[in-house]
Amino acid sequence: MQIESIVCPEYVEAKLEAKHGVTYREARQALLSRPRIRFAENGRTEGEDVYACFGQTLGGRCLAVFFIYKPTSKTAIISAREMSERERKTYGRK
Repeated sequence: MQIESIVCPEYVEAKLEAKHGVTYREARQALLSRPRIRFAENGRTEGEDVYACFGQTLGGRCLAVFFIYKPTSKTAIISAREMSERERKTYGRK
C-alpha cells in the first residue's frame, strides 16, 4: 500500500482533538512511520475500503489511525485514538 497524499476534513480534525486528544499532525506521523496496516471493513464506495493503521508518532505515542484508502493513493483519515493495551502488545511483537 502506497500512501502518497493524506487528507483530513476540518470536522474530523476537530473530532480527533476533542474526543480522542489526538492531533492531525500525530495521526499523520503514525501513518508515515512504517506502521502495521490491516483491513478493517468494506467501504461504502467500491474500492474505498477502511483500514486500521498501528503506528508511532515522533514523540513515541502509539496510535491507531483509521482511514479510507482511495484508488488514487489518497488517504482520508476518519478517526484516530491511543492504542489499547492489547493492540500495543500485538504491535510491539511484530
